[in-house]
Amino acid sequence: MESFIYTVLLIFLVTGFILDSGLEWLNIRNLKPTLPEIMKPFYNENKYRKSVNYEKTNTTFSFFSHSFSFILIMAMLLLGGFSLLDQWVTSITASVYGRSALFFGVLFLVSDLLSIPFQYYHTFVIEEKFGFNKSSLKTFVFDKLKGWVITAMIGGGLLMFLLWAFMATGIWFFLIFMAGITIFSITITLFYTKLIVPIFNKITPLPQGELAEAIRDFALQHQFSVKEVSVIDGSKRSTKANAYFSGFGSRKRIILYDTLITDLSVDEIVAVLAHEMGHSKNRHVLKGMALSLLQTGIMVALLAWALRLPELSHALGINESQIYINLLVFGLLYTPVAELLGMISNLFSRKFEYEADEYVTRAGIGPSLINALIQLSINNLNNLQPHPWYVFVHFSHPTLLQRMNAIKTSSYKN
Repeated sequence: MESFIYTVLLIFLVTGFILDSGLEWLNIRNLKPTLPEIMKPFYNENKYRKSVNYEKTNTTFSFFSHSFSFILIMAMLLLGGFSLLDQWVTSITASVYGRSALFFGVLFLVSDLLSIPFQYYHTFVIEEKFGFNKSSLKTFVFDKLKGWVITAMIGGGLLMFLLWAFMATGIWFFLIFMAGITIFSITITLFYTKLIVPIFNKITPLPQGELAEAIRDFALQHQFSVKEVSVIDGSKRSTKANAYFSGFGSRKRIILYDTLITDLSVDEIVAVLAHEMGHSKNRHVLKGMALSLLQTGIMVALLAWALRLPELSHALGINESQIYINLLVFGLLYTPVAELLGMISNLFSRKFEYEADEYVTRAGIGPSLINALIQLSINNLNNLQPHPWYVFVHFSHPTLLQRMNAIKTSSYKN
């Protein structure tokens, strides 16, 4: 049984790497040297060639970074690295909590340290080359340190809660752990912009003026209550722009990147925010959370079974079953299931995007949204023609051309 699990684990990892690499290759092959006819009024050839080069550069970089990660994990499996790490943490402490924290803490820290050169290269070479990077070395270092602290606090807390729920509650593990995850998810959704975002970025109220008045007028006209509209200093790290809603119910907040305000006109920004309002009107946040919790429920149900299988630990050459080893092996074996559920989640997400765009079209400002999407695509050097399979597997949003076509052909068009 142990050898079978080990073999399946290797097959899953190798197959996943080949399929991911194949999709990347298809996506690159699908790049067209000529600009789509519909985009010629908006793009110039130089800008389009730059977007193609950006896609090629990022895909090549992604292949090498993923290959490095794949080689590392295969080396750990084939050379008994996980078994050696288990022996070390076992020699340090007899506490399951302590050993689990040390085991995953070392894995996280070492893997993240090894990835720093890739992160640095992507930020300060690729993003710099294409004119996106605004981050300083100081910001890069402090972001990394802050990320470690937050990961230790949140990740470590969830790990300790999982261990306690499994060892102390027995058959009630599924219900108790799911209840904890649900409370955590709701809390993060409600307070993310208050608790997490300020650690990395400065958030300030949108100043009074034409934009604030236009947003307020649109919200009142469409009976949409918003607690506040804020601006985040996204330009601190990148020239790329974005906007999003945070929270739900009485705690809805609009978050605008300062780069969005710079890049778009007032009408276009209102259209982008109307799209986000469309998500709220259609209850996409709640639907997305329900879908996420359903996926989490499937994972926890399988996990409750897997944590009781000593064969998972034995498969890595560890004689005495360890809960943290079982958790690691389960995570690796669960990858194909997570990929499948991710594709289903992306299907719903793309459907939600169309529905939010339809809300904008119904409000009579579809053309402004199209202009905004085009401008953001140009500025961000987005790939205009990704391969359909790549879109199906990886994209949470429809492509620009798909969204433009849906808005133009909408039955709600004025």
